[in-house]
Amino acid sequence: MTRATRSTDRPKARNGAPSRFTRVRRLAERGVYEREVIDSILDAGMLCHVAHVVEGRPVATPTFHWRVGDRVYWHGSVASRMLRANAARGEVCLTVTLMDGWVLARSAFNHTANYRSVLCFGRPEVVADPLEKARLLQAFTDHWFPGRWPALRPMTRRELGATLVLSLPLDEASAKVRTGGADDPARDREFPVWAGVVPVRERLGVPLPEPGLKAGLARPTVRPPGGVPARTARRPGARR
Repeated sequence: MTRATRSTDRPKARNGAPSRFTRVRRLAERGVYEREVIDSILDAGMLCHVAHVVEGRPVATPTFHWRVGDRVYWHGSVASRMLRANAARGEVCLTVTLMDGWVLARSAFNHTANYRSVLCFGRPEVVADPLEKARLLQAFTDHWFPGRWPALRPMTRRELGATLVLSLPLDEASAKVRTGGADDPARDREFPVWAGVVPVRERLGVPLPEPGLKAGLARPTVRPPGGVPARTARRPGARR
């Protein structure tokens, strides 16, 4: 694994954020900087977006990610324009967002959502060692499908060589979390319209087998997405 280095020399923020750049400014009371919360959101998310600059233009690309220790990883084809740009070690922003519910208030203005999100900033590093790359790809597979890797047909050298794995240290990361019900002002609470939370959950369906499978093969074990919503203090009457 590539050595974890600080992605920036920006000074530390005073409120627990890794730096002034990562500090949550809009609705700062929702900012969360504890690593266990950041890790839990990254681990629960099935998809991330990596924002970077390609030929002078901003691009945000959806891709799959996973975390091992103090780094977050993503992978794809060596021919990918996104991964080639990431491998050039330009600054990126990797984001993961989990939607936990629609929050319906008594006015359109106060409608909002419950969510958990993480932003990770830094310069990606390429995982060059083939053995380390294979180990990390196994970690990705086992995260969502525990115990599946040993049953799979082993990767060939060609397949491993065609796969690029990148990593980003988590020393410049912050979370933002919203929980709870509507923040209606007192003057609206008697207005005769329904208010409350409509939960949103990612669900897995029943696995659909490929045609021609041999009889007796067990269905895969799949880890449910989403995790448990993080808990965070929220100032009474806080706005969206």
